Amino acid sequence: MSTAPTPPRTPVTEDVAPQRSDRSPWNWLLLVPIVVVLLVPIYNRVEPTLFGWPFFYWLQLAFVALGVATTSIVYRMTRRSPAERQAARDAIARDADAGSRED
Repeated sequence: MSTAPTPPRTPVTEDVAPQRSDRSPWNWLLLVPIVVVLLVPIYNRVEPTLFGWPFFYWLQLAFVALGVATTSIVYRMTRRSPAERQAARDAIARDADAGSRED
């Protein structure tokens, strides 16, 4: 029985871009607009109307606003800090410079 070869390890330097994980608990909030829309029996009725629109239709439009709001909240809570963004830009530029020198 053989084992898969492990890739060679690269030396760790202090100029490495910060590692980012997309496993933020804020991402769970994105399920709210999906689940709420699937609960059709809650809003499957005509009354109350809003400007002549049945409840079912105007609530669907409200769900769009709910989706936009939750997406905006998750984006703002999970985006990188200015220092992390600058470190990532520096790492990309450094990698591009290193790649052009190898050619």
